[in-house]
Amino acid sequence: MIRSLVLTLLLAPLCAIAQITDSRLPITLDAEYGDVDGKSSMVTLKSLRLSQGALGIEADEGRASELNFNDSVWELEGNVVITVENGRIECETADLEFSDNELRIANITGAPATFELTRQGVEDTTYAEAGLLRYDLRAGVIEFSENAKITEGGNQIASDYLVYNISEQRIKAQGSSEGDGKVKITFTPSDETDEDAGEEPDSDASEGEADETAGEDAPE
Repeated sequence: MIRSLVLTLLLAPLCAIAQITDSRLPITLDAEYGDVDGKSSMVTLKSLRLSQGALGIEADEGRASELNFNDSVWELEGNVVITVENGRIECETADLEFSDNELRIANITGAPATFELTRQGVEDTTYAEAGLLRYDLRAGVIEFSENAKITEGGNQIASDYLVYNISEQRIKAQGSSEGDGKVKITFTPSDETDEDAGEEPDSDASEGEADETAGEDAPE
């Protein structure tokens, strides 16, 4: 039986990764080596670096159907690093779909692929990992599959399949029919919560309040 669960985030919102790069910004691309196949128009680049505003992409090798970003697919391999504002993705391979001069879809593979997000004014770093990651930048939705985990501040959601809807700030967690197939949620109380829980109430005050309340509620 496949288990599924929709929950409001236990973790802080990942709003920073919802930002889409302005397609009007220039795209800069450089590489140590480049080769263009005249027959197929396939472009192969070694040690490439691409940047557009807050977006940055690095890889040992990249191949593209053509050298433009109006409508093309880029296949990256080896030490792939994708940076967005306050966020960083590291993986083994990635297929990037560009349309109208902006990155629309990123299909990412790793063992695992990792994602880290830091936000201004927050000490904890949001950390996610999965074997596969599909990031739809325009829709603001990230799909994690194959041993997916999202962790922040000791709180963790783990499942075979997680869908994070950034605009709605919700995670859909779905288990698997294989193995135990469970969605696992771990919540770690903060130090402040522990301190509050450790404080003992004033017994005299508590008894007095209880007696007063009892007297008010008692029937005449």
